[in-house]
Amino acid sequence: MPESPSPESLELTVEGRRIEALQIAGADPALVLLHEGLGSARLWRGFPAALAQATGRRVIAYSRFGHGTSDPPPAPRTPAFFEEEAHSVLPAILSATDASLSIPIGHSDGATIALIHASRHPVSGVVLMAPHVFAEPMTLEAIREARERYEHGDLRERLARHHADVDAAFWGWCGVWLAPEFQAWKVEAVVQAPALLIQGADDPYGSLAHIERVRARGPVRPLVLPGGHTPHFEHERKVVRAIARFCEHVNDHSAILDGR
Repeated sequence: MPESPSPESLELTVEGRRIEALQIAGADPALVLLHEGLGSARLWRGFPAALAQATGRRVIAYSRFGHGTSDPPPAPRTPAFFEEEAHSVLPAILSATDASLSIPIGHSDGATIALIHASRHPVSGVVLMAPHVFAEPMTLEAIREARERYEHGDLRERLARHHADVDAAFWGWCGVWLAPEFQAWKVEAVVQAPALLIQGADDPYGSLAHIERVRARGPVRPLVLPGGHTPHFEHERKVVRAIARFCEHVNDHSAILDGR
């Protein structure tokens, strides 16, 4: 078996602030990873290398402001955070890495950002793992439980190993989700490109209603797997194979559109 490819660090600046990013060399369109609410570029662990090995694609992962070793956000986050990331920060990342016609692959909050981005910006395809498209009561309850563990348990200590400013990472996520004005939040974005949706059947952070709502709005392939909120870790081989097949489908789709 060939040796797993190794990522290289990228130096990126967006809005005058440093962004932590990693890249594995390969073919374009690139696969651009958007992490979950408490994630970072490095918390994808071995998943980027597995994707690169299976697809031959260039893989890019970055940490949003306040996550990993990226600089803090320029201002406190508000419920407009998802749209700002999708329409401002992510396009700047794609431009800086010459990956404008990419395949965004998002997990949880990152999947929501990828979905909103793909509704307005050109992409080759989009992969959404456990996306959120409305403020579901079970999601909010799970986040309240995380807040309790952060304030009174060991969650802060565990997260501090992965974030230079752990409070910016945690409260930037938790504060948006539990803001009173966020309770009526929902995403009305329409999928404009081929999409692969992946979710665990027993995800404590969201029911299958989220992928059903996305399915109703575009060309979507659903994949429901046993387990919880991290199908790419719980079923890495299945998820990587599904994404590799999806990338081949995207290539075929593009060829048809181009008349080849």
